[in-house]
Amino acid sequence: MTAASPDKSVLSPKFLLGVGFVLFQVWILLNPQQPLFERPVHLVFALLLLFLYQPLSSESLSRPVRIAIDAAMIVATLGVGAYYLLEFDRLTTRMENVSPVFDLDIWAGVVLVALLLEGARRAVGWILVGVLAVFIAYAFWGNLLPGWLSFRGFGLDAAIEISTMTTAGVLGITTSTSVSFIFYFIMFGAFYSAAGGGQLFIDLAVRVAGRATGGTAKAAVISSSLMGSISGSAVANVVSTGVLTIPLMKRTGVPSHRAAGIEAIASTGGQLMPPIMGVAAFIMAEMLNVPYARIALAGLIPAVAFYLALLLVVDLTARRDGVRAMTAEEVAAVDPILPRLHLLLPPLILIGALISGYSAAYSAVIASVSCFVVPFLRRNTWIGWSALIDGLREAPRQAAEVAVPIASIGLVIAVAVQSNLALKFAGSLVTLAEGSIFLSLALAMVGCIIMGMGLPTVAAYIIGAVLFVPAIQNIGVDPLAAHFFIFYYCVLSMVTPPVALASFAAAAVGDAPVMKTSWSAFGLSLVAFFVPFSFIFDPAVLWQGTAIEILLGALAMLTSTALWAIAFAGWCGRSLGLTARAVIGASGLVAVIAPAGSFAWTIGFVTGWAMALAVFLAARRRAPLTAKLAD
Repeated sequence: MTAASPDKSVLSPKFLLGVGFVLFQVWILLNPQQPLFERPVHLVFALLLLFLYQPLSSESLSRPVRIAIDAAMIVATLGVGAYYLLEFDRLTTRMENVSPVFDLDIWAGVVLVALLLEGARRAVGWILVGVLAVFIAYAFWGNLLPGWLSFRGFGLDAAIEISTMTTAGVLGITTSTSVSFIFYFIMFGAFYSAAGGGQLFIDLAVRVAGRATGGTAKAAVISSSLMGSISGSAVANVVSTGVLTIPLMKRTGVPSHRAAGIEAIASTGGQLMPPIMGVAAFIMAEMLNVPYARIALAGLIPAVAFYLALLLVVDLTARRDGVRAMTAEEVAAVDPILPRLHLLLPPLILIGALISGYSAAYSAVIASVSCFVVPFLRRNTWIGWSALIDGLREAPRQAAEVAVPIASIGLVIAVAVQSNLALKFAGSLVTLAEGSIFLSLALAMVGCIIMGMGLPTVAAYIIGAVLFVPAIQNIGVDPLAAHFFIFYYCVLSMVTPPVALASFAAAAVGDAPVMKTSWSAFGLSLVAFFVPFSFIFDPAVLWQGTAIEILLGALAMLTSTALWAIAFAGWCGRSLGLTARAVIGASGLVAVIAPAGSFAWTIGFVTGWAMALAVFLAARRRAPLTAKLAD
């Protein structure tokens, strides 16, 4: 029997620190503390774990130098933590813009910002660091810019005060959300996967859809939607499900770039799927000051429409291209589902707790505990200590990789708000759009997609919410609809070339060409690309209105996106001609955007489905004739 590797040992510093992180989060849930205690300690745990799990890698530096730099980062992080603990009383009682800023405050603030920049680089790469650097430069030298961008700039004292000494900046809404929500849901996702839930989702999808036309692609869509509903991360979803679904698709004749593209867009959509949407959804709940359950409820209809449209496109293109289904032997090779069906209980417990009125954090903790109880309901799903160890290792590691980047984005919020950049940007956008709601929305859409290229969804959403939401609200849009509009397009930016993080991950997993994968995933995303416009014009799709209005809105969205999907696939019993495709596509687009039951929606719905039905019936009439001639 060999000894465990240092990375796997339960006595390794990173594992023990991670367990400490989990225990700290449970303690503050049961015994809430002051924000200026909870948030710095949370951030220190996250930084330490990030530096331990992602040590410096550089071919230009020798190993001793890299180790020395990592050690310096760890010591500096501990120093910052000591500063917040020792100065806690003064920081909680001082008056912003009145009390003095000491040299110690400046040194600690500068070190913390530097640590966050390096942590963000290790977690998500240089692009986010570049964005942060632009806003930091703007804070000091904004007076050099022309026109409405110009402002007098901050001194070092003021910049440090607003960024690191109050419950704004890096200790503001982003870190608050990480402390109060994100950690607990990441913990649930890690524990559930360790208990076998992720594998159950994949096997369930194969059993349900494997024998259908394009079954492997449908299984990928279904499993990624299920896994995404509890993981909330597009890249993590790609890596966890794609290692199984992409090779499966390739074996049934799906080209590698298309298989990877299907997995990328299906995994990206997981951030839209309740009960656990992407990290950005928790930030949205904080910004709107509403319960997370309200955000999840609002996201339900658009998420279902997204996945049904994606399933329809996958089905139609498989019929068009002649992709085979899985054989009975391939499906039978999957482990039986019924003996493991009780493993669906933890997500159901989570949903039940949320509906019952428990806080989101308590609900996630209850569901997390159930992950290590439910498997023992049947002998065949018993788990050992290794599952608990894996969960305790993965939960704090994943939480750290999220907490550090989103804490760093607090710098963007602080600068944008304190410099009045957000309001000035909103005014300029309205002026540029000349009061047109469609042009304002189009500009915001393009801005979110461009900004989201290379950034994690949560980073893109926070910046988009700060810059674009006020502009959209200025033209009379409901706050929830405005935030969902921005959120949706920031999610889709994960598969938008030239920089598409989910597509890149899928291409790596599937050994497929990167750009062909990116364009394939982006093309598939078009089936639901214009759905956010319906948020603006039909609030029922965000679960706002009477029961009848919501039901009508849901049915309208599902049938309208189906029309758009038929046009996109170019198949409805037979290949669609250019005219039919254009008519169905235009009708579907009108029906997607227009409010359910309105005149425009009715015209689009009737015209589109009439054309689709005519094409389908013509294909059915032609099929018997072709068969007769063949005989």
